[in-house]
Amino acid sequence: MGLQNGQGGLNTLSALMADSTDAGEAKASVEKADAACVTGHNVLTAKELIEFIQIYASTLLAAGGQTSRVDRTACRIARAYGFEVELAIFPKHLMLSVIKPAEGGIPAERRTAVSSIVSGAPNFQRVAALNALSWSIADENLSLAKAREHFSAICAVPTLNPVLLRFLVACANAAFCGLFNGDAVAMGLVFCATFLGFYLRQKLLHWGLDLKVTFFLCSFAASLVASLGVLLHLGNTPQTGMAASVLFLIPGIPLINAMLDILDGHVLMGVSRLIQASTLIICIALGLATTMLLMGVDSL
Repeated sequence: MGLQNGQGGLNTLSALMADSTDAGEAKASVEKADAACVTGHNVLTAKELIEFIQIYASTLLAAGGQTSRVDRTACRIARAYGFEVELAIFPKHLMLSVIKPAEGGIPAERRTAVSSIVSGAPNFQRVAALNALSWSIADENLSLAKAREHFSAICAVPTLNPVLLRFLVACANAAFCGLFNGDAVAMGLVFCATFLGFYLRQKLLHWGLDLKVTFFLCSFAASLVASLGVLLHLGNTPQTGMAASVLFLIPGIPLINAMLDILDGHVLMGVSRLIQASTLIICIALGLATTMLLMGVDSL
């Protein structure tokens, strides 16, 4: 009888311990779920977030965003979802690490990815929209699914009509010629030269030709058209028109971003962008020099 009572007491104790264990596990599960939730967002894994930030940062860089802006926006998005981010940007690639700190019994999670930076034309409208998206994620508690929808909508916005863009660039370059005291004839030649040169640039880039070769050929074609003013003695400032005909090719945005990157401490990216822009300027100068050599123009 005493043995049976002792056995019954052990069974009761085991049952109580089992109930306590189940209650502890349930409590731990609730704490884990609470810790995994970020205010207003679905539960995310580092893998899901890194895929979004990866394409976001690459798109922002391709659109002409400076390095410090890309770093700030990536950190802003990651922190909005309860993660930390470490970003290293190189001339051709970016390396991204997303870290979820250990919290509430959940072990720390870390994901690292390397991706190529896709080259593209500068698009300040896209840069502004992507920057605004990062603030919306932080301030309005957008879920990752909603953030992806907004990102796709931004990328789907069509660029300016190519013909209209050529016309506007030609008008701007003709105005530059006027700023350098070019007369109406020189401005007309610059307009025609720029329209042709920019059309050639669009086509060659669409065909996938190397950027440096493209800039050389466009500079040569534009200056060749403008050199008609020197050969035929059209107007009073044909040399000014010939010199201004290649100004539309000057890589102003990469030069500005290079200086901003150096001032912000991103020296590697700044120097890389400065070298790339300088290389394009040399190609422009070679194209203009080739025209001057063929046309027998001694000076501008």
